[in-house]
This record gives sequence, structure tokens and C-alpha cells, in this order.
Amino acid sequence: MQLSWFQIVRLGLVQMCLGAIVVLTTSTLNRLMVVELSLAAVVPGLLVALHYGIQLSRPKWGFASDTGGQRTRWIIGGMVALAAGALLATGTILIFPHSFVLGLAVSIVAYALIGLGVGASGTSLLALIATTTAPHRRAGAATVTWLMMIFGIAVTAGTVGALLDPYTPALLLKVVFAVTCAAILLTILAVWGIERRLTARAEPDSTPFWAGMKEVWRERRARNFTLFVFLSMTAYFMQELILEPYAGLVFGFTPGQSTSLSGAQNGGTFMGMLCVGILATGFKIGSLRGWVIAGCIGSALSLMALSVSGLNPAQVPLTPVVVTLGFFNGVFAVAAIGSMMALAGQGRDRREGTRMGLWGAAQAVAAGFGGLTGAALVDILRLTTTDAPAFGSVFIIEAALFLAAAAMALRIMDRAPTIPATLVPGE
Repeated sequence: MQLSWFQIVRLGLVQMCLGAIVVLTTSTLNRLMVVELSLAAVVPGLLVALHYGIQLSRPKWGFASDTGGQRTRWIIGGMVALAAGALLATGTILIFPHSFVLGLAVSIVAYALIGLGVGASGTSLLALIATTTAPHRRAGAATVTWLMMIFGIAVTAGTVGALLDPYTPALLLKVVFAVTCAAILLTILAVWGIERRLTARAEPDSTPFWAGMKEVWRERRARNFTLFVFLSMTAYFMQELILEPYAGLVFGFTPGQSTSLSGAQNGGTFMGMLCVGILATGFKIGSLRGWVIAGCIGSALSLMALSVSGLNPAQVPLTPVVVTLGFFNGVFAVAAIGSMMALAGQGRDRREGTRMGLWGAAQAVAAGFGGLTGAALVDILRLTTTDAPAFGSVFIIEAALFLAAAAMALRIMDRAPTIPATLVPGE
């Protein structure tokens, strides 16, 4: 049996809950540490980096869900760990004013829990969707789950922002407690019974973790796709930390305007994801391979336009260029996620979660590496040139990485013309 659209939406609620909790730790708590507590920005920055680094454990969680035969318990257990980490991280807002050392120590534990929770729950969820979704629905399933995550992020950020005014630490704890409890409850309701109805209960697999990882890494398809994920996601995240500073330094945007620009980019991403979901799944237009390549090339061209726009900021409107970049980023992202789901079931049986974990780890490393690399390159180039050429050079490098990712996708991905055919990297 395979997932119905209703069941796909139910599982998408879990992704929405993941986004809702994570945004509290990467946005709200980040601001409170820097502004209200007057901590150096590097403190929350390193804690968020820790949360990404801990997600190198994703292959382990995926392997555990493969060999244990039950993904539901890992999805729920991971959400509980994520909620506990978020509550603990919120509690440090009360600790820091009294003891920086103790607050930092508790924060490290909290953000490690957050990384473990995201890895365990998110990897097992994607593995469950990948193994129970019909091939022709995978692009649509990827679209639904990621749009729901974006929705959860947006709604949580807006609602929590309104509830925290006027801000007090006690009110913050109440709001975060309510959000985390709601997320756990909704996750349980969303996943309960789905796996039991759709999959046969398998005997436990006694294969050691590293032996299972070696089995997957020996698969040329999985290995090639891991390298593709790292390359393309490095390109995807390189502009994350420098786009708003670029708007402010080169185009003279105010903080409010640059924040709106980021919102416009996310709106473009939303539309790109929606476009692929409708055209690929609803109208059977194009293959996952074709949409991945189109997203990479479109992102590269948008970055080139972004670079050129800085040479004449008074004449070139920045927002349309950024929205276009967001659109093609969304096209690429949802097609790549659909490709992951298609490829996860190819190869040795009962290693779907391990493959999803391997690719999730590659994405997490690329997110941290790409963002920090982009920011570091800008800082270095600004020592020898003005702002516009410095930022523009990094955008060109990012565009080159996207073109390299498109070339790699062209070589390793299946040439099947329609979505129902699964994605198979070439041998």
C-alpha cells in the first residue's frame, strides 16, 4: 500500500512542527541573546552551527529506523528531544544574566539536543515518506511537506512575535512551552497508525552501523548523489548570510527594507516549490532531473544578474532579481528533495533511512560551510576592493557552483522524460 494525499498532508504536519520549533531557536532566541542580553553575536552563531554539526548523526538515525523496523517511534522520539532542547535553550535566557559560563554550558547541551531531535525525527520522516509514496507523487509529496514547513515557520514567527509583546522571560517560557507541547501532540496524531497500515513489520536487522554505512557508500548512485547534494547545497546557502548586508551596503536599504527583501525572497521560493509540485505532479510536465537542472541554471543566471545589479544600484531594482533567485531556488530545492525520495528506495533493501540520513548530513554540512564561506570571502575581498565588486564576486562564485551542480545532475541523473519513472543515477 502507498500513501494517499491525505496521509501525505498528515505527515507534512510533522515537518511543519519541526519548522515551528527550530525557528524559535534560530530566530527568537538568537535575537534575545544579542539584543536583550547583549551577548556577542558569535555566541548564538556558534550554537546554531553546533545544531547543524550534530546533524552529522543523521545517517545513524536513519540506519536505526531501517534496522529497528519502526520509523514512527523515531519520529515521535526525535520531536520530544527537539522540544526538550528548545525548552532548555529558552531556560538559558534566565541563566545568562547570572552566570555566563553556566548559561553557555546549558546552551551547548540544549542545542545538541535540538540537532539530535531534528536529525532523528526529520530523517525518519523523510525515509517513511520515500518508502511509502508512489513514484508519480514524490514531487508533490516533497512540495507539500516543505511548503508546510515554511508555513509552520512563518505562522510561528508571526504568532510568537505578537504574543511576546510586551516581552518578559516568564512569558517567553510559557509561549515556548505551549508551542513545544502542541508540536509533540500534533506529531503523535499525525503519524499514529500510518506506518502500521502501510508497511509490513520487518524482523530486526543485526547489521552493525558502520557495516550498513559501507554498504550504502559502495552504491555508486548513493555516493554520487551525496556529492551532488553537498555541491548544490553549498551553492544554495552561500548567499544566506550576505544578501541582506549587500542590500544595505550597496543599495542603501534600511533594516526594515532588507528584512522585507528576505521575505520577498522566501515568497519567491514558495512559488517555485508550488510551481514544480503542480506542473510535475498535476500535469506530468518534465522529469525530476529536468526540474533540478532548470532550478540550478535559473539560480545561476539570477546570481549573475544580482552581481551585475550592484554595479549600477540606482538604475537596477534589486527586489525583482532577488524574487527570481528565490523562485529558482524553490524549483531546485523541491525537485532535489523529490529526487532524494525517489533514489532512497534504490539499492539494497532496508537502507532507505540510511541513505536519507547520509544526504541529510551532506546538506547540513553544506549549509554551515556554504554560509560561512560566503561571509568569509566577502570579508576578505572587501579588504582589497569596494563593496559591490566584493559581494558580486561571491555571487559569481556561487553561480559557478550552481552550473557545476547542473552539469553533475545532467551526468548522474536518469534521463526519463516523465515523473512516474523513478530517478536513477547513471552507472
